[in-house]
Amino acid sequence: MDLLALADFNLVARHGGFGKAARAAGRPKATLSRRVAELEASLDLRLFERGARVLKLTEEGRALFERAGRLLSELEEMTAAIASGGERPRGRLRISAPLLFAQTAMGKIAAGFALKYPEVRLEVTTEDRVVDMIEEGFDLVIRVNPDPDESLVGRAFLRDRLVVVATPDLARPAEGLATPAVMRSTDRRAWDVKTPTGRLTIAIEPVLALSSLIMVRDAVRAGVGAGRLPVSLVSHDLADGTLVLWGDVEGPDIALWTLYPSRRLLSARVSAFLDHLKRAFPMGTPDELAAYIGK
Repeated sequence: MDLLALADFNLVARHGGFGKAARAAGRPKATLSRRVAELEASLDLRLFERGARVLKLTEEGRALFERAGRLLSELEEMTAAIASGGERPRGRLRISAPLLFAQTAMGKIAAGFALKYPEVRLEVTTEDRVVDMIEEGFDLVIRVNPDPDESLVGRAFLRDRLVVVATPDLARPAEGLATPAVMRSTDRRAWDVKTPTGRLTIAIEPVLALSSLIMVRDAVRAGVGAGRLPVSLVSHDLADGTLVLWGDVEGPDIALWTLYPSRRLLSARVSAFLDHLKRAFPMGTPDELAAYIGK
């Protein structure tokens, strides 16, 4: 495949038309049109639907555009690294991270990384939804207990667990009685927990519904009711005695994963960020995250 023709196709697709691409690149419109036509002929595929006023990518064209831009960017970075005598982390690094981890730890992590690798332009987007890495242009995503995905590889770098906590003046209810509870909208009407004396079910009466776990923690600290929270978020409160542990929530641990497309070799900037996370959380325990979060 002609890489120059592929680069011209990517330019036209990114700008949404031959005229806009020609003006942006300072090149003749006819040249770009000819190069794209040659690429279509070599692939025996139509990459654009050409209307009188609209240029639209075909399904095959969109698939090529989603992958070509990243590959061309990697080639450019690789040649720049070779020319400079080594593959230093450099260029743009886009990461998607879940809300709670971003609010509690990502600022410090990003700052430390930026100080160590000043040639990397780090961009962190905070969201809990499942993003399309290729289409949305992310180099790395951090996700909580992700579903299996054959197109992605990665590893768990941090683990946490859920606990039920309350202020000392709120007694754990006797069996059959409900306790006031601060909820997330997805929480149920009872919590199954493990205690030193065995398993039990805590009936709950919701008094607050909050979408953020940090808000839930703050409301529990204020004594509004009991809450179900990651232990890393209340570890200092438990150690100080301002909150007490009612039990560990039954179920799998919370695992934070770093994920990236399996078809790509890791760039130097992605590898550097993975190493940075490993140094921040060498054992990947809740206590390490709690120490990182602080009070």
